[in-house]
Amino acid sequence: MEYVTAVPHPRSEAPGSARAGRLSLALALLSGALGAAVALLATRQRWSEGTAAVAGGSFPLTAKGSDVTGVPAALAIVGLAALVAVFAVRRAGRVLVAALLALSGAGTVAAALLGASDSSALDEQAARASGDTAATVESLTHTAWPYAAAAGGALILLAGLLALRYGRIWPGMSGRYERNGAPRPRRTARPADPDRPEEIWKALDRGEDPTGA
Repeated sequence: MEYVTAVPHPRSEAPGSARAGRLSLALALLSGALGAAVALLATRQRWSEGTAAVAGGSFPLTAKGSDVTGVPAALAIVGLAALVAVFAVRRAGRVLVAALLALSGAGTVAAALLGASDSSALDEQAARASGDTAATVESLTHTAWPYAAAAGGALILLAGLLALRYGRIWPGMSGRYERNGAPRPRRTARPADPDRPEEIWKALDRGEDPTGA
């Protein structure tokens, strides 16, 4: 006679889900780190250039990304920190950190695109160079570096979206358990050597019986 039991059998993790978790984790780490590096590098490059009329001549002006706006670099650093913090938190905390990562990427993209056509940094330089507060930059041109910063922000955004979608199956950092999930055994202090007074005093300070009884 066959018996039917109502106790469900434990389900093992689907191979497809595990594979998706590993691939998404690797892609998020790569895109997040690469995006932050690209955004930070791009803000240190020349974003725009032009000239200012000074004493009947033209004075060359240049502006780096950090002169135009400091937002992309700041958000890239926030995104990099959030990428690391994703593995230090779990459940709702991981969702919040992943959302912060995605928002950092989106903000980097927006700030970089807005700075791609900005001329205020060069206008300020033109006013200082000419001594005329109403002076503005002439022959203004822009480089492709703002769009490189935006591309870096897009990679950070991708890392955040991957963390939101697959972060629940990613591993986390923990100092309490070993890799197999078993709790680490506590280290027991060896009994104090009765022939060494300093060890006896240390055991008494810890509230232990130096005799080991």
